[in-house]
Parts: sequence; structure tokens; C-alpha cells
Amino acid sequence: MEAIDIRRSVRKYNGMPVEDEKIEKLLRAAMQAPSAGNQRESEFIVISSRKSLEQLSAMSPYSGLIARAPLAIVLLGNTERMQFPENWEQDLGAAAENILIEAVDLDLGAVWLGVHPLEERIAAVRKQFSLPDNLRPFAVIAVGYPAEKEANHFEDRWERKRVHYE
Repeated sequence: MEAIDIRRSVRKYNGMPVEDEKIEKLLRAAMQAPSAGNQRESEFIVISSRKSLEQLSAMSPYSGLIARAPLAIVLLGNTERMQFPENWEQDLGAAAENILIEAVDLDLGAVWLGVHPLEERIAAVRKQFSLPDNLRPFAVIAVGYPAEKEANHFEDRWERKRVHYE
């Protein structure tokens, strides 16, 4: 539970590259996420080249931080593996959250940048990576070692008044 408690959106990184072993752990965490009917439609693009990160940073008004991140992961839904297409966003959301939590366990910082359902962002990602029609861009997660020492810290967000019992 500690990783959940201290996870925060980290937008500033110290520039140190993320090791291949940690990248694999992030992707393994994503692939452990639940999916409707175990359809496992998620696919990933791992980006670490400065040129690609800079290009991707133009995806939206809020994605400029990608240009300064050492790593980004694009989450995609493959329509050819969707037995329950009405659930793909939930499936990819679970995969994204697993990446964010695993990043904390690996002493990394990360931030989720939304792509789907905004057509201009979908088009930007689709164009940059020449994606075929069966791959739907869902989100981009920027990842790196936090520039600030206290990037992940506990903040109690519990609010009893938001819980309702029957």
C-alpha cells in the first residue's frame, strides 16, 4: 500500500537514463493488469531517443515535459484482440496505473498524459509512429528519476464523507 500512498505525478526528472531492467519491470507490471475477459489487448511503444521524445512532447499543450524526460511509454489498444471492445479504456487504465505504482517501487517518478479520446492527440501519436488502424493510442506515461528528492510523499486523501453505505 505504501507505493499507492506516496505515488504522485512527477513532471521533473534529473536526466539520468532509466535502466533496461527497470523498463522491463514497468512493462511487466502493465501486463499484469486485469482486462475484460482476459483479452490483454494492450501494446506499448518505449521511447528513449531525444528526437522522438521532443516530437512527442508537441502532442498536447500539457505534454511539453516529455521533451525533458528520459523515457516515455505509449499505451495502445489492439482492436484485433478486443473480444469486449466496450472495455478497452478500462483495461488500458488499469495497465497505466500499474506502471505508475511500479515506478514508485523502482524509485522512479512518472506522470500519465491522456491521449484518448481527444482526436488531435490520437492523430499526433498515430502519425509520429505510423500506427496501423488496429492500434488505438490511449495514453503516454513519462518516466524518469525525480529531480526533487521528495517527489513521492504521503498525503492523506481519505474523506469519510465521500463513502456511502447502503
